[in-house]
Amino acid sequence: MLKSVDKCPGLYCGRTVLANSSLSDCGACLRGFRVERTVRLFAVFTKAELILHASACIEVFLSAFLTILFTDPVWELRINSCGVQKLSDWYTLFHNPTPNYETTLYCTQEAVYPLQTMIFVFYLFCVTFMMIIRPGLNVKFLSKRGKLAVYYALYIFPILALLHAVAGGLIYYSFPYLSIMISVVSNALHFSIKINQNVMVLLETSLMQMRNLTILLGHWVLLAYGIISIPYDISYFALLLVPAPALFYIFTARYTDPENFK
Repeated sequence: MLKSVDKCPGLYCGRTVLANSSLSDCGACLRGFRVERTVRLFAVFTKAELILHASACIEVFLSAFLTILFTDPVWELRINSCGVQKLSDWYTLFHNPTPNYETTLYCTQEAVYPLQTMIFVFYLFCVTFMMIIRPGLNVKFLSKRGKLAVYYALYIFPILALLHAVAGGLIYYSFPYLSIMISVVSNALHFSIKINQNVMVLLETSLMQMRNLTILLGHWVLLAYGIISIPYDISYFALLLVPAPALFYIFTARYTDPENFK
């Protein structure tokens, strides 16, 4: 029976279980082994990352929820919208008429209300919740990397706001196609970085490893959302094509192996 002993000093000193079930003196681990506490540290590190990712998801959800509540009609989970009829609806600033080429009649307005302003409100809520929730989590779990994530976000949100102000209409009309393209390309990149391109290995790692399965489902959700967003009468049976890019890569990867072209 193993007895309780003092922890070995240092990061890599440990004890080995001997044949008589006793513990050895502190020393280096056998080749192929390492001290158990590093495994626990790795688990804590992974848990910390998951907590911060969950925090980001909660922040975005709360921001979206409050944005809807603060949009007319206030405190209701619905939105009164003017709708979008054409691209110029997003850029009324450039369509102020000049009757008889004399005085310009300024009619700049949010013709696509509230699709322009509510995005800025959403970004404001995101920054607010991030500054309220994230610092405490960063101090407790990931002090250095967590701070960097906050710093990057403080740069990214203004850039996103500027991008929405300048190219909101273009993004609105191209969003379905951008979603489909990004999903397909990122799906191919995800599979291409794997060393073993065997069909069964790709299938097994995609379905059995939680990280790969999460990434794959994320690609599928983005692709499905892009298909649904296409402004044409498309049957919902088209959603059956969502797994097609992943399956196409898995079953054709062996034909593009560089070894086949030597």
